[in-house]
Amino acid sequence: MKFVHAIEGLSLWVGRAFGWCILILTLSVSYEVFVRYVLNAPTVWSFDMMVQMYGALFLMCGAYALAQDTHVRADVLYRLFPVRVQAVLDFVLYFLFFFPGILALVWYGYEIASDSWRYKEVSFNSPASIQIYFFKSLIPLSGALLMIQGFAELVRCVMAMRTGIWPERLADVKETEDLLTEADLDQISAMAPARK
Repeated sequence: MKFVHAIEGLSLWVGRAFGWCILILTLSVSYEVFVRYVLNAPTVWSFDMMVQMYGALFLMCGAYALAQDTHVRADVLYRLFPVRVQAVLDFVLYFLFFFPGILALVWYGYEIASDSWRYKEVSFNSPASIQIYFFKSLIPLSGALLMIQGFAELVRCVMAMRTGIWPERLADVKETEDLLTEADLDQISAMAPARK
């Protein structure tokens, strides 16, 4: 379990670090709106900054989302299955779909990034001609992080197949809806003994 939590810890750390891109993104959008519509002096760099911050956030938080089990899942039937069946299903699907896709992301992402570094690529859509080879380096890096987190998920599946219980995940932030549901359940369970 230490192996799984170590990998999850790495994914959480990277996700939290790149989560700051949201603040940079928000500030640059706010600044651009102000200078464009109030001062009538738009910038040439703001749009590029926004695209790169959003792209970095999207790429680098994938492993974080996988570690927190927050990727979108069509679980209409899945959630009704016993834990062991869920684990077998997840295990098989990781090998059939997840790992081939992530391997392609790492392989072709590396080719794209290395070509970009070789040419010192700049954005042709940008009036500022900003360099984008740094940004393209995040493509294979994000794939490698997803691959590592995927191995942790396989170990988690094996443990669930053996015990019939999903191992605990490292806790991080929770959705407000989940917090409200937990508070409601706590309130209901606190009221139950009083009724007896």
